[in-house]
Amino acid sequence: MAPHEPTPPCDATGASDASELVDFAVDLTSQEVLRRAQVMAALGPDWDPLEVLLGEEAAYDLLYSGLDAEQQRLYDDLVAAGVLPSRGDGSAAA
Repeated sequence: MAPHEPTPPCDATGASDASELVDFAVDLTSQEVLRRAQVMAALGPDWDPLEVLLGEEAAYDLLYSGLDAEQQRLYDDLVAAGVLPSRGDGSAAA
């Protein structure tokens, strides 16, 4: 398909003849496979997804720990409203 094919002709009402339209589809499967392979290569052989997930969970627990009374009240309100998940016990990690 040429990059700039003319628009199909229209009749007096402005409707085009659908039989002259060209189906346009782009298959990005090979590009997606290449992108995923490059991401995995960049992560390297030592990447451990479970360790990363556990580290993220620990970071979130630490983020919501050690809150003062006002912060804890606001956090509890956000948890009750379903905005934030319930995490940690509100005390700072040692």
